[in-house]
Amino acid sequence: MIIPIYQPSLSGNEKKYVMECLDSSWISSKGKYVSKFETHFADYTGVKHATTVSNGTVALHLALLALGIGPGDEVIVPTLTYIASVNAIKYTGAKPVFADSERDFWQVDVQSIEKKITPNTKAILAVHLYGHPCDMPAIMDLADKFRLFVVEDCAEAIGSLIGGKHVGGFGHVSTFSFFGNKTITTGEGGMVVTNDTTLIQRAVHYKSQGLAKHREYWHDTVGYNYRMTNICAAIGLAQMESIELTLEKKKDLARVYFDGLKDLPITLHNQREGFSHSYWMNSI
Repeated sequence: MIIPIYQPSLSGNEKKYVMECLDSSWISSKGKYVSKFETHFADYTGVKHATTVSNGTVALHLALLALGIGPGDEVIVPTLTYIASVNAIKYTGAKPVFADSERDFWQVDVQSIEKKITPNTKAILAVHLYGHPCDMPAIMDLADKFRLFVVEDCAEAIGSLIGGKHVGGFGHVSTFSFFGNKTITTGEGGMVVTNDTTLIQRAVHYKSQGLAKHREYWHDTVGYNYRMTNICAAIGLAQMESIELTLEKKKDLARVYFDGLKDLPITLHNQREGFSHSYWMNSI
């Protein structure tokens, strides 16, 4: 018997919204569901701006590009992460510099970050691993001290909070993933979010082939085709309508694991006081 690590729930309005896209023929990167999904997601995460992209890896690349990260720069990233966090840094020509992670909560260690800072350091890429937030207040204090940018990789952390504030709203720019195994899915997809108007404008510019804002078919920079389709956004909007139920089910499942495994000689992924773990994945 095959037991999947994760299986998406598509029992809401996903089919209805997708059929509306098909019936209207708005199936590509234009259509009402793109803007609806962006607005809904920005409201949910408590940020001012959000723009959809085709997957979580390009979301990271776009975030780094918007910050101007490039050759000669160093970006500090945790050793314990998924490869996309590091690949995105390499795409820009910058150098990934690896910091250690905390023993208790498995997130990037702030003291290790500080030891890795050099005159070439331009940014910190904080990855909220498995749904537990990094210590963003401490990371932002460190970034302010050394005048560094902060990118939050929230691919696994939809629903994760610090003192009631959603992750993604602490750093200068943040990213999310909607791959099929994530808490909400669009099949493939991602989001770049920020409170900075200039950064979101840069992200939109780069993701749309470098198309000038007020002149059709005039491309004033090297851009990328990182846009999300209306069909994917339709699925995403439907997924967001049931996000609270999905998160509650994940927390219920975590409680089952903690209770059932409490007498074994293993360590489960504990939660820092004042932080809210969304338990994207239960790990030992």
